Amino acid sequence: MKVMHIESGRHLYGGAKQVSYLIEGLKKRGVENTLLCPPGSDIAKACAPFCRVVETKMGGDLDIGMIFRIRRAILEHRPDIVHLHSRRGADIMGALAARSTGTPVILSRRVDNPESPLWVRLKYRLYDHIITISEGIRRVLLSEGVEESRATCVHSAVDTSAYQAPCDKAAFRALFGLDENSLTIGVIAQLIDRKGHRFLLDILPSLIEKHPNLRVIFFGKGPLKERLKETIEARHLQKHVTLAGFREDLHRWIGCLDLVVHPALMEGLGVSLLQAAAAGVPIVAAPFGGMPEIVHDGVNGFLVDPRDEKKLTEAIERLLEDASLRRAMGEKGRALVEKNFSIDAMVEGNLAIYEKVIS
Repeated sequence: MKVMHIESGRHLYGGAKQVSYLIEGLKKRGVENTLLCPPGSDIAKACAPFCRVVETKMGGDLDIGMIFRIRRAILEHRPDIVHLHSRRGADIMGALAARSTGTPVILSRRVDNPESPLWVRLKYRLYDHIITISEGIRRVLLSEGVEESRATCVHSAVDTSAYQAPCDKAAFRALFGLDENSLTIGVIAQLIDRKGHRFLLDILPSLIEKHPNLRVIFFGKGPLKERLKETIEARHLQKHVTLAGFREDLHRWIGCLDLVVHPALMEGLGVSLLQAAAAGVPIVAAPFGGMPEIVHDGVNGFLVDPRDEKKLTEAIERLLEDASLRRAMGEKGRALVEKNFSIDAMVEGNLAIYEKVIS
């Protein structure tokens, strides 16, 4: 079987990381893969050992020329199926290019934002099948009119082995300027509005009042950085909040956190939540999108609406105040991820869809 994967993201964030896991797993199963991606992207380097990489310009939703560039690549490499992994024009332009060559095409959908019924009818008829990374996303598509038989959930995966090493507490404290008795909350997300960083900042003064040794580390980068920095300074929280940026070595430090808070109002699944659970860290997240598929309320964390300051504060305080509860929830989260979100299960799930569509 020959599969062409199209990924327009330049950085090895959550979605692109899933593509790299998938391509490596498919190669082990004898599948011949071609990756179409922008020039100089991180995913090209990550996937080069496992597939043929074709770099081409991908200019976004208005780049009509993308249709012809993708079509040319399809005609040259003759895949049995085209798998579209991202938006930014690749979802539509890639589908039109594949259709023009008569090649079956499937789409991975990673977000749960609603779309208009008219757009749903026009867009999703382009695909032979849609793979969602959570049941939450699949339910959104079905509610908007996509036929049940044309949408399948295949959960995203995490390499649990990368998060099993014991935490080097001394190195962690030295790197982030922490005291020996610091309690640490991590927020692992792009610095964009819908990730909800503001909800945690709003309640942070009351948390610090009870826990003066509390430190919050924001991992990630994005357009909200300067606004967050201004808010932190205006509220005199510099001693308690660190903007750590995007870190390639996150797997070394995530297990050192006391808990992870993910106050997003919208999330297709949440790869950072998979990482935290794999590292044995309890989580406070929101009961929206695919997050409840990773965070089971009262089992490996708590689900609360981040707009409810009282409930969000109570959930975080409960974990800050009880180390044994943090350990117990962390262990249950690790077991949950190992059972339900393995790379092998994700690869086999995608492969089954390829075989179904091709046949």
